[in-house]
Amino acid sequence: MKINSRNKARIKKHLKIRQKISGTSKIPRLSVYKSHKNFYAQLIDDTKGITLTSASTISEKEYSGNIKAAEKLGHEMGKKIKSLKINEIVFDRSGYIYHGKVKSFAEAVRAEGIKF
Repeated sequence: MKINSRNKARIKKHLKIRQKISGTSKIPRLSVYKSHKNFYAQLIDDTKGITLTSASTISEKEYSGNIKAAEKLGHEMGKKIKSLKINEIVFDRSGYIYHGKVKSFAEAVRAEGIKF
């Protein structure tokens, strides 16, 4: 019996999810990625294959791999999405469990008035 690493299992789960969801120009896909030190998000139009906007915690000087930084990034991303005049998105959690950083990010985006 072969045991996969957590990340390999996450990637496998992400590929399975991506078969079912995709973003359009009216309802783009909001994809998240988290590393040990940072949190990244991008709004993607899959029909054209372009990133509409993105945000990350990489520019901050202090450690940005915590829930508070993800929530702050969620508010920032929500404002960017609003500025593009988009009200509804498809949330792609990239195989991560909806918990901790991913959950606080998503709730902060929702707090800005974006519908999932």
